[in-house]
Amino acid sequence: MLKHRGFPGRLPGTDFQFTIRRANKDGATRLVARERYADRRNSDRRADAAFMAALWEHFGDEPFERGNLDAGRLSWVFGREVLPAEDPFDPESYDALLRIDVARARMAFPDIFGGEG
Repeated sequence: MLKHRGFPGRLPGTDFQFTIRRANKDGATRLVARERYADRRNSDRRADAAFMAALWEHFGDEPFERGNLDAGRLSWVFGREVLPAEDPFDPESYDALLRIDVARARMAFPDIFGGEG
């Protein structure tokens, strides 16, 4: 499992985890697209935005390996702002390649990606 050095481990001052310390002996937790409802807590929204900002800062629009990125946090943006970058895609692999869909990320997180357009 690739460890993304310099990537924040969590949202500062919270328990919102962005990375994991070690690989699960039973394999990577499956990535699933989680529904983000309009009534989510503000702290959840801040965690999503901070995670997307960290992804953008570290990887930009280039494909990146899932590695030690937390499956729970990835699942909040998976299938929308973060998409598979390979076919076939294995949602249970630490080696799976992902990429940011910049157009969708710009619409969902305009403060990070510079607004629409």
